[in-house]
Amino acid sequence: MRRLAVALAVIAALALGAGVTVAAEPLQHTGRVLISTQGDVVIPAGDHADAIVVVNGHAEVLGEVNTVLVIDGSVNLVGARAESVVAIRSQVEVGPGTVVSQEVMRLDSTVHQTGDAEIVGGVTDLAASLLAFGAMLAPALILLWLGFGLATIVWALLVAGVAGRQLREAARVVATEPVQTFLVGLGSVILLPILAILLMVTVIGAPLGVGILLAAMPLLAFAGYVVAATWIGGWIVRQASATSPEGEGRPYLPVLAGVLVLTVIGLVPVLTIVTAIASLLGFGAVVRLLFRTLRGVPRPMAGPARISTAPTGA
Repeated sequence: MRRLAVALAVIAALALGAGVTVAAEPLQHTGRVLISTQGDVVIPAGDHADAIVVVNGHAEVLGEVNTVLVIDGSVNLVGARAESVVAIRSQVEVGPGTVVSQEVMRLDSTVHQTGDAEIVGGVTDLAASLLAFGAMLAPALILLWLGFGLATIVWALLVAGVAGRQLREAARVVATEPVQTFLVGLGSVILLPILAILLMVTVIGAPLGVGILLAAMPLLAFAGYVVAATWIGGWIVRQASATSPEGEGRPYLPVLAGVLVLTVIGLVPVLTIVTAIASLLGFGAVVRLLFRTLRGVPRPMAGPARISTAPTGA
């Protein structure tokens, strides 16, 4: 994860550097890029590099560099020419005789300018830029989240309309045999990818393995999510209308209530484990019903498809 974050930071910083060089007369380009992790980079006087990237190290620049990027390190520019400098959690020393034709961009970093050093574009704090970017991106992310949530509700209701009886049967399996169902779901999530990879090793089995990974697993996962929603939503509906039975029709209301509850729970990081457990239960119920169907096990012929047995009495 740390390497991925560093890589993304490198790409973003180089993109920023490339963007600012358009506005000023650029230095020459030779295609030379130097990257060092946990080491030092030295650009001697009279030497040139398009970009240098230093992670957990030190950069000594005496010549010309178009873009300097340092992460968790330090950079010292003395008598140097640069177009842009990007520092992330680092220390930047802009020494005598140095000219930075654009700007020094910093994030949680310190920048010291000494002697006749010149930073034409000044020092920019990336934190403010990132906050502004986040403020612009937040509405789009919210709309995207709402779109995914609406799509999930629509597809879940479609499943409820097409396979309402199967959803109730799977929800009943979750309610009556939760431990076995959870273990089946957990084992399936582990074993199915392994089986798919083993199949992909062979030429004949490769299409089947790819189908399991790209089609079967996502479909089963979504079906398990809808089953979990039906189970949770059914309990909510019965509690809300204790005097009225849930009924045997298509479970639109339980599915809608369950999806909304799981969506809200998923917004709280510490409660995402609840959504994961519920989805594993639903996944296991779907797998168990599939095996029972393949084995030809008869389904119950009578009795309401209630998730829990209501007490009898006058």
